[in-house]
Formats: sequence, C-alpha cells, structure tokens
Amino acid sequence: MEKIKNSLPIQIFIALGLGIVAGLIFLSVGAADFTEAYIKPFGTIFLNLLKFIVVPIVITSIIQGVVSLSDIKKVGTIGLRTIIYYFCTTAFAIVIGLIFANIFKGTYKVLETSALEYEAAEPTSFMDTIVNIFPSNLFDPMVNNTMLQVIVIALFVGFGIIIAGDKGLPFKEWIDSAYEVFMVIMRGIIKMTPIAVFCLITPVVAVNGPQVLGSLAMVLLTAYIAYAVHALFTYSLAVKTLGHMSPVQFLKGALPAFLFAFSSTSSIGTLPVTLECAEKMGGRKDVASFTLPLGATINMDGTAIYQGVCAIFIASCYGINLTLGQMVTIVLTATLASVGTAGTPGAGMIMLAMVLQSVGLPVEGIALVAGVDRIFDMGRTGINVVGDLSAAMIISDYETRREMREAAKGSYK
Repeated sequence: MEKIKNSLPIQIFIALGLGIVAGLIFLSVGAADFTEAYIKPFGTIFLNLLKFIVVPIVITSIIQGVVSLSDIKKVGTIGLRTIIYYFCTTAFAIVIGLIFANIFKGTYKVLETSALEYEAAEPTSFMDTIVNIFPSNLFDPMVNNTMLQVIVIALFVGFGIIIAGDKGLPFKEWIDSAYEVFMVIMRGIIKMTPIAVFCLITPVVAVNGPQVLGSLAMVLLTAYIAYAVHALFTYSLAVKTLGHMSPVQFLKGALPAFLFAFSSTSSIGTLPVTLECAEKMGGRKDVASFTLPLGATINMDGTAIYQGVCAIFIASCYGINLTLGQMVTIVLTATLASVGTAGTPGAGMIMLAMVLQSVGLPVEGIALVAGVDRIFDMGRTGINVVGDLSAAMIISDYETRREMREAAKGSYK
C-alpha cells in the first residue's frame, strides 16, 4: 500500500506525458472529436466522483478540526491568521503577475480584436458576497457545492458540539466514524488518478494542438514563469521563515497535490490529496483540516497571477496602456474577488471579468484567452493548492511552538 502511495506522483507524471503524446497522435489523424466523445467522459466521471466525495470530506474534516481545537476563541484566532496569510500571498501573487506581464509586454503579438463576443456574468457586490457566505438552508449548499456556506455549516456544527459538552460526544463520535468511511472511499477514488489524468489531458492536446502555443505562446510562458517564481520564492521564503521548514522538503511533499490539481484543475477536488500531503509533511491534523478547506475556497494565488498577466495582455491587444493606479485597482479587485470565487474549473474566467470591468477594459477581450483557459487553469490551480499547503504547514508550526511555550511557562511556574 505504501509503495502505491509513494509511486502515485510518478504515475501521474507518466500519465501526463502519455496523454500529451496520445493527444498529438489523435490530432495528427484528425480524431480530436473521438477524444472528446470517448476519452474525456472517463475523466469527467472521475471529476464527478471527486465532487461527490468533497462535501462530506470538507464537512467532517472541519468539524473534527474545530472540535479537536476545543476552544471557539482558538478557532477564530487560527482562522484570522490563515485568512490574513492567504490575502497577503494573493496580493504578492498578483503583483508578481503584473511585473512579469509588463516585462514581456513587448513580446505579445497583438491579435485581431474585432467580432469578439463574450458575455460576462454580473459581478457580485461586496455586501452580497458577505450575505452569501451564510446559508439559509442546510442542504442547498451541499447539493450545489457552495463551499463557503458548507464551511460555515461545519463551523457552526463544530461550535455546537463544543458547547454541548458531554451531550455532544455521541454526535462527535458519529462524525469521526463518517470521516473514516469517507476517507476510505476517497482513497479508492484517488487510486484512479493516473487513468483520469490521461483521459483529461488527451482531449485538451488533441483539440487545441501545438498551434495553441502560437500567438498566445508568450502569454502562457509569462504566466507559467510567474507561477514558478511565486512557488519557488514566495512560498519557499514563507515556509522557511514562518514555518521553520526546508523549502525543498516542502516542495517535494507538495508535489503529489500539485500534480493532481494540475490535471484536475479543481482546488476543491484536490482537497483529499492535499490533506494527505499535509499530514505526511508533519502538518497538524486539527490545523490542516481547518485551513486547507478554507484555502481551497478563498486562496487563489495562481488565479491572481493569471488575472494580472491576462489583463496586461488584453489591454495590449486593444492598444491600451494601464496606469499605475489601474494596476493597483487590479491588485485590490483580484485579491478581494478571490473570496467569492469557488475553487472549481473555470472560476478564473469569472474573476477575470470582474478585474477587467474594474479598470474599464473590454470584457469581450476574455475571448482572446478563452480558448486556452484550460492550459492557464492547470498551472494556476496547482499553485493555488501549493499555497494552501504552505498555510497549513506555517499555522501548524506556529500552533506547535505556541503550545510548547505555554507548556514551558506552566513547568516554570
């Protein structure tokens, strides 16, 4: 069993390579439609299974995390630190995206912008976002995968168990049992990951082909350079200075979750793998089970980089030079919008519409990058998940050291 777990990243990597090769073969024989009709559905089945298991895992893991902390004030403190960390790294990410986008701006090929059509969804106001966090129904958030509301439900249930005391113990035991059952199911689903990766990547390559890297090559390259810089420097520096952990050890431990997120393009869907990675790296279960579901919902570092790169690119295509004030607006809008955007495939497009509207850029410009959004999405989702793990490790280290200090003070007294 341990050998299978250890080889999973290698299996995923091999599946990615085989999927690319198979996609090029199907493209060369003109069978792209075949991959969409008969290969992609198996990947979709896998994603459906992930969606099925995610809500039970999120609810039971957060409840366990809250109850294990046994102090509502402590939950609030950890939550506040986690949110502040996520907001800071997201702001850093969008700045990195804008810097690299401006460096490479001169290499962008101005594309044809006539006859572009893209209908943007109405942006949600700040107050509506706050209101929408709180559910009016117990079951609707679970059915619709409204993850912020699911997290709120889990928090209230966890608080209720703590306050109920001994009378809440039977319910806690039921939650513990349910968590173990869902984890067994999740591990069975995870074993299918390499096959799913192959089935998801093959049609992407077969449909888009090498030409997808033509006029948009520099935009994609810019985004991926920014992704790499953010992971190798921002996260490495954070886990080293704040989490007292070797960056090499962290990045190596985060690799399975990154590869899974890269192929599935869903932070929420990757959550079970992310939880296992955190535990293997020594993260505290009580902290990880709270910070990771929260991060999968509100932490959008990779998506923030995507906003900056695409905003500069779209502006260039329309012959518009963004001012410093507009770039600051992009930073603020992308950071705040990340709270109300779900960690699901395609969520970045919704955020991009908000960002473009905030600085007066034509929303129709999204059509310029819509065709390769999946390729952007793979990288940005992988970075989102690595960011979630960095928070889990940093907060875990902080809580462990805090408890050691308190224990030392108690002994001294």
